[in-house]
Amino acid sequence: MPVRIVSLAAHSGAGKTTLGEALLLRSGAISRAGRVEDGTTHSDHTDAEKAHGFSIQTGVLRFTHRGTDITVLDTPGYADFVREIRGGIRAADSAIIVVSAVGGVEVGTERVWATADRFGMPRLIAVSRMDRDRADFHAVLADLRASLRGPVAPAFLPIGEGADFCGVVNVLTGEASPPQDLPPALTAPLREAREALMDAIVETDDDLMARYLEGETIEEDVLAAAFARAVHAGTLYPVVPVSAVTGVGVDALMNLMVSGLRSARERGPLTGVDGQTRDPTPEAPFSARVWRVSIDPFVGKIAYLRVWSGTLRPGDTVRNTSRDGDLRVMHLYVPNGKDLTEVSELPAGSIGVLTKHPDLHAGDTLADPAHPITYDPLWLPDPAHTLAIHPATRADEDKLGAALTRLREEDPTLHYAREPQTGEQLLSGMGDMHLGIAVEKLAALGVTVTTTPPRIPYRETIHAPAEAQGKHKKQSGGHGQYGDCRIRIEPGEGFSFRSAVVGGAIPGKYLPSIEKGIQDAMQKGTLAGYPLQNVHVTVLDGSYHDVDSSDIAFRTAGSLALKNALDGAKPGLLEPVMQLRVRAPATFTGDLISDLQTRRARVQGMEPEGTVITITALVPQAELQSYSADLRSLTGDRGAFSVRTHGYQPVPDHLARKIIEERQAELMQV
Repeated sequence: MPVRIVSLAAHSGAGKTTLGEALLLRSGAISRAGRVEDGTTHSDHTDAEKAHGFSIQTGVLRFTHRGTDITVLDTPGYADFVREIRGGIRAADSAIIVVSAVGGVEVGTERVWATADRFGMPRLIAVSRMDRDRADFHAVLADLRASLRGPVAPAFLPIGEGADFCGVVNVLTGEASPPQDLPPALTAPLREAREALMDAIVETDDDLMARYLEGETIEEDVLAAAFARAVHAGTLYPVVPVSAVTGVGVDALMNLMVSGLRSARERGPLTGVDGQTRDPTPEAPFSARVWRVSIDPFVGKIAYLRVWSGTLRPGDTVRNTSRDGDLRVMHLYVPNGKDLTEVSELPAGSIGVLTKHPDLHAGDTLADPAHPITYDPLWLPDPAHTLAIHPATRADEDKLGAALTRLREEDPTLHYAREPQTGEQLLSGMGDMHLGIAVEKLAALGVTVTTTPPRIPYRETIHAPAEAQGKHKKQSGGHGQYGDCRIRIEPGEGFSFRSAVVGGAIPGKYLPSIEKGIQDAMQKGTLAGYPLQNVHVTVLDGSYHDVDSSDIAFRTAGSLALKNALDGAKPGLLEPVMQLRVRAPATFTGDLISDLQTRRARVQGMEPEGTVITITALVPQAELQSYSADLRSLTGDRGAFSVRTHGYQPVPDHLARKIIEERQAELMQV
């Protein structure tokens, strides 16, 4: 039976999961469609998804249509779950991009489109929610053409919109589905759409282009075959209007999935990181990628595979070429919603599941040990949002490490670290929603934590040169302690230490001890006890004692010298600065800029791309503590952002005074 593996991707709220239910219903795989609002869909079956009412992980849906076995990977819409989105797209051979007839192209649409572009995936565009008030197919079509790369053309036009949406008409053949007379108002739009679609088709075929330019009439079957080849090759992206609620247009979409989208075998050879290739056939040596991992409290680790080549059977030994270890496969399963069905083999083109293999991780390549190959790892972005986590009890603290390890095995976009300056335990992810779900998962694992915005790791520096002496002299009977040095400190990038001592005033063997003492003192500045940075130190002079001088004495002297010099060096406070990139519909540009100005941002540039704009700015970390939630509110969840560390900058005086006062009060309570 022919096979199709299709990723279903969209911006959050576009109706993607509801469309998945409609596909199952129209194919006969289910007798009644579930509802997202009721938590009854086959895709969103976990407790967290039912509670929140949106997809958190990629659901696997299977059905047959026109003699074709179709697996749909229903990816989450929220960008916070990018690991699931990209894993689901990488595991498929083609994609359906769902766009709301009301909302049009949004940031999430562009994101999944760019991911599909990156991997050269053929795709269809389903304009969903055509039955809704304010649905506007032609406005969305113009939005698609303006915003997305590649030739976009309607394969079907809607008959009516909103409550009047009652059918679709094939642009090439003029046939309506369900059969009905076309309204006269559709005659002109249908003629224009057919001309645009013909132009798009012939541009993908040189022979047809020559015939078209010479004025020849191109036969309907030839045109239909060229259309299918163009969609299959990913050189034409057809648009289909649908309503998942009424089912109108769903049959047309399913037919196009069968006729236009490529199978696994038609994908062509796959290439490993070393240039080796594998034919995507059951007869080739076995290879597969683990595209997602989940942790089940009863089953344990569940690894989802996309079999790229060969056939996997129970009892086979395969090599994890990403981690250089072998494992023996005892049971094979095929997922469908929340169910796992045991099977006797997984041939090329299959989505399968392995259980109870703790050493498997998302992105791992599995291969025949006699014919090893490694595919490129999953491409994941850096975290964008961080929270400090605080175990509720000592027992929770004891269990936290193991629980976080388990979460990170399931979701590699979660990062955990301890901030050395503040001592806080930091959990980082793709957004506040992502981290909120992670905290819920920790609770399900028996670990209760509270969260707070992380403390800002401020630093101190100097703004003027200064000189001072540090002298340590102590006599306690027997050998005493004596170290004496005079230093000059100057502002500069980074840290440097050099000696300008002449005449042997300080023996060279004590200079490293002075440097250590200075670095000791730099760990706690004089303003608010934050570490000191960007200081250049020169040892000018000093003295020593033949008997009482020692490394420890000069280390203490160096520390005293720096502390004394800081008083005259105009110390100041520094704050960490992040480079922020925000993508959102261009209509929000003014609101975004105004918001950034309130955050003391320095806008570096604005890049318009169709209906979307990307703004780059340098923003103090302290001003981004709640940016994930604020951006969602500001743009109606139509914006996305990323951050990366940029450096440190001086804190304005009025803010610095407040920070210093609060820090000093805090230190007095310790």
